[in-house]
Amino acid sequence: TRDQLWQICTNLYEQNGGGSLGIYLHVSRGADTKRAHSYPDDLIPTLFAYAFSITKPLADAESAKQYRVMTQQDLRWQRCNIKSTALLGNVMHYQQGQNAGCDETILFNHNNEITEASSCNVFVVKNGVVSTPLLDSQKLPGVTRLMLITILREHSDITVEERVVTKKELEQADEVWLSSSSKQVGPVVEVDGRPIADGKIGPLWSIAQSLFAQHQFDFND
Repeated sequence: TRDQLWQICTNLYEQNGGGSLGIYLHVSRGADTKRAHSYPDDLIPTLFAYAFSITKPLADAESAKQYRVMTQQDLRWQRCNIKSTALLGNVMHYQQGQNAGCDETILFNHNNEITEASSCNVFVVKNGVVSTPLLDSQKLPGVTRLMLITILREHSDITVEERVVTKKELEQADEVWLSSSSKQVGPVVEVDGRPIADGKIGPLWSIAQSLFAQHQFDFND
């Protein structure tokens, strides 16, 4: 129940010393007493949770972490909207980026349309308009993505579009951002070894990260 989850989170927070902590919750369907390809409706879900220290992302462009990424064709399965324990495809794409000395790997499909990064959602900025790929089975509907879209629409005059974003648009963007629970709004300054715009963090990022930090806890209910 909601109260039980709240108590679990409170206990984890207190047992790990409090302070600046994040809490990760993972709920799976649960274990049956027999192996079968069908699954019953009355299984008891398995809950896994742990606490971890977090560093508050900075809205100061001089101090913020800058991300350098590479692109790869998306080779994962076709139900990436499901967050499951079957994340091998994401892990392998992420490792490709790590092996190339990059912080992340942004993926594109066979139509050269951006899907997402291996562990983040993607935003591009062009002429003051913020765009992010429209959700479908190729993308995980990230919570931070939803929060950022909502915050920008409710607390700024910035236009936000959910639509198809092409690889060419990514390469020609004024700014590129990654969104995730740990990164919040992560500014990308380089894609495939080429700088985004002038290779520096853009002005809209500072506004977006500041607004996100200010309003991220408006979603408690």
